[in-house]
Amino acid sequence: MSVFPPPVATFVRAYCPGCEPDADPFSEILDTRWCEAHQPPREGADDGAVDSEAFLSGSSEAGGDSNRAWCAVLHGDYLNRYRKSKKPREGG
Repeated sequence: MSVFPPPVATFVRAYCPGCEPDADPFSEILDTRWCEAHQPPREGADDGAVDSEAFLSGSSEAGGDSNRAWCAVLHGDYLNRYRKSKKPREGG
């Protein structure tokens, strides 16, 4: 038999800024939930300025070629100079 803890009272209240413009977030904790009538548009004025045919891609991996090229530009070739300056250990 499973024992479930009793429900905990929540102190957060959902509200729509369009329906309740005078809600005071300093007197209570409000969770913004837009209703159908007041939901902001998902498309903005600048959406037409974006070229949808362009496909920009980048590697977020540390070993990616594009990341390595940007590191060389931003940091100089510090890592390669560091590796060349280190001498191999003797005796093991």
